Formats: sequence, C-alpha cells, structure tokens
Amino acid sequence: MLEKRVLDKLATIVGKGNVFTLPEDLVCYSYDATPTPHSPDAVALPDSAQRISAILKLANEKKIPVVPRGAGTNLSGGTIPIQGGIVLPLTRMNRILELDEDNLTATVQPGLVLADFQREVEGRGLFYPPDPGSLNVATMGGTVSEDAGGPRGAKYGTTKDYVKGLQVVLPTGEIIRTGGKTIKNVSGYDLTHLLVGAEGTLGVITEITVRLLPLPEAKLTCLAIFNTIDEAAEAVSAIVRNRIVPASLELMDDVTISYVEAYKPVGLPRDAGACLLIDVDGSAVDVPILLEKVSALCRQQGAREVRVAKTKEESDALWAARRIRFAALARARPTIITEDATVPRPLLPKAIRAFKEAAREYNVQVGFVAHAGDGNIHPGIMCDARDAEEMGRVQLFIQKVFKTALELKGTLSGEHGIGLLKSSFLPWQHGDEAVEAMRRIKRALDPNDILNPGKIFPG
Repeated sequence: MLEKRVLDKLATIVGKGNVFTLPEDLVCYSYDATPTPHSPDAVALPDSAQRISAILKLANEKKIPVVPRGAGTNLSGGTIPIQGGIVLPLTRMNRILELDEDNLTATVQPGLVLADFQREVEGRGLFYPPDPGSLNVATMGGTVSEDAGGPRGAKYGTTKDYVKGLQVVLPTGEIIRTGGKTIKNVSGYDLTHLLVGAEGTLGVITEITVRLLPLPEAKLTCLAIFNTIDEAAEAVSAIVRNRIVPASLELMDDVTISYVEAYKPVGLPRDAGACLLIDVDGSAVDVPILLEKVSALCRQQGAREVRVAKTKEESDALWAARRIRFAALARARPTIITEDATVPRPLLPKAIRAFKEAAREYNVQVGFVAHAGDGNIHPGIMCDARDAEEMGRVQLFIQKVFKTALELKGTLSGEHGIGLLKSSFLPWQHGDEAVEAMRRIKRALDPNDILNPGKIFPG
C-alpha cells in the first residue's frame, strides 16, 4: 500500500480525479489478456510527458514500481503489475499531433487507438499497415511497446518497420527524443528501435512518429478450403516459393473453424481440415492476376474449393471471423492461453505437424491459427487454470512448442513479446551472455528497476 503522502503527491501531479485507489477501480488494471491478475496499489492517468516525468521522479525517490499501460490487450502478461505499485494508463494522451502528407509521416500520442488512426490516414489515401487482432482497441503506444504485427506482416512487416522517432520519458524522469521524420538517420545509437518492443521496461513512450505508405489501389480476398492442415500448410509454401507475397496469408485449423462458426457463423465449412484466408493488394490491373495465381496454387496443393469475396462486405465478414478467434476459443474452457512461436516460412508445415503431435502427446486441447505468410504460429490452448494436473500438461506442451521452434531456427515470439509468461525461456533462444547484455542495458537506464519490473528477464 502506498503512503498517503505519495498518493497526495500523485493527485497534485495529475489531478485528484485521475488517481484511483479503491479496489473496485483497480480491478480492471490488474489483468491483461492473460490469466495472471495482480492488483496495483494505485492508478494514475497522466496527460503529458511532463506529468509522467514527475511521477517517475517520485517513484524513483520512493522505489515504487510503475507499469505503463495502453488498452491491456497484450498476450504475454506484459502489463500485469506483479509487484503492485502504480499503473500508468496513457489513454488520456490520444491525439494525432501531426499528419504530414507531403513527408508521408504522422506523429501521434500513445493512447490513440490504432483502428482510429488507420481510418484517419486511409481517408486521406494513406496506409499504416500494422494490424494486430486487437486493433479496434489496441493503442499506438501499446503496439510500439510490443512491436505488434498482425496478418499483414508477411508483406509489410511489423510496427518496428514504421516507427521513425519517439518522445520518451526515461525511468529516471528525463524526457528525450529519438529518431525523427527523415528517411535516413544514422546519428548515434538507434535508441528508437531499442525502445520499440521493449515492453515498457526502458521508458514511457509519449509521442510516436511513424512513416506512412500510399494506400494500395485495390485489394481482393479469397478463402481456400482444404481437407487437411498439411495441405493448407504446403499451399503456403507453394505460394511463397512462386515469389508471390500476399498482403495477408492466414491459416485456421479445424478446431478453430468449429469454434468460430459456433460463436458467429459466417459460412466457414465445419467439415474442413483447415482453410487459408488470403488478401492480395496492389494495382487494379495486377490484383486479379495475382489472385488467380494464388487460387491456382491452392488448388494444385489440394484445395477443394476457393471462394473469392465478391464485395467488401463479404471480405470484412471473413476477416471478422479470423479476428474473433480468441473470443470464440475462450468460450470453450475457463482459461485460454495464446502462444506465439515463429519459424522460417519454408518450415511452417513441419512446425505445425510437430505442434499438433505435441498437443496429442500431452492431451491438450488446442486450436491453431497462423500468420502463415510469415511463419508465425498461434496455438490457442483451451484449459482450466484451477486444474493443476492439466496446467502441468499445458506447460509441457508450451515447452515442446518453444523447443521445436528454436530447433527449426525460429523464435519464441513473433509479435506478442516475452513479458511475464515467456521470461524463463529467454536464455533458450539468446543464451546467458546475451541475456546479461540486455540486463546491463536495463540497469543503465533504470538503476532502481522501477519501470515494469519482473518482465522479460528470467527470475
């Protein structure tokens, strides 16, 4: 529990109405999209970098943990205040500060909702590609802190590929700027991309400058239906092997299809072994040709049907089915854990086969989806956190998934981050020496370990 004088100081900094301490007010800040809640001691809602600076200086003086927070949609426990302290939601800082159409850049505050930003720039014929599944509620600051990706990662990359500059409050309270609006910038260390994906452990992001692209002239969507998940995975490899890079190339297995259709029917075939949801975009001339090539490759790999969305509404309905996957699986059991291993694209079929075998070996109920175009596989584990025996099997399954991904020269995470849930596995990928190098960076910027402590690093 925080001292009264600390709470009084917080109220002086952000205003009494922006400090919460009652249990009923704290509960929604005690969890994210993972099953590991822990209540903070207080919540303070700042509206400027200067107020955040004052809070961090106070926290350093009193050795109080501070956890920055966006919308809390992350899937690795990254915003859970496991040591109590102060949660710092940035949702009041939600404006577009500049939209420079001549330079193809925008500068925004961290609490701006991603989907709102995308709608604004697309209304001007521009395009900001990162599209995590939670884009309708996820904030720009959260997506930068997690280096969020999404279905369009195969063609357009992830958030780090678009962030050009930041304003950041360091853990000790100093306000700095990194990067800028220029296309080229090699002035000193690249602090911008040190902070992107740092999961709120190295600084509190208060402004974000991103690059924009011209909005593609045309886009078409198709759904390819397969009898087996192996056929679908092999079709992904065939598309990439033929030098075609769709805007999105998503895989859903039979378990996921079944639960999605039960939750919100859109006409996915329940008897299918898997399906691929594919977007191609580009010029109005090229897109129909590309879609026909993709459709032909799917049929060659065993697709029993390829449905082309005839309208934007049909396309949106198919993508809505993909985006509700988490909610659909969550209805099956009391607990859902969505993991996030990534392998090189040619090894996607081998990885999926190994993950499915591991689910059978440990008798774990799993629905698989994948950002198949970039090798990012998401096992959705349906379980009950109250059942110790079952959770033991779940942990063995997760360990097998990560071990297999790393053996295939993959990674522990493509877009969800390490956070709390994967911290013990970090040395598996990087080795003790590299993890210690990361720790030294953390200690240099955050000597009192107040900023999102207990995340990323084992122990």
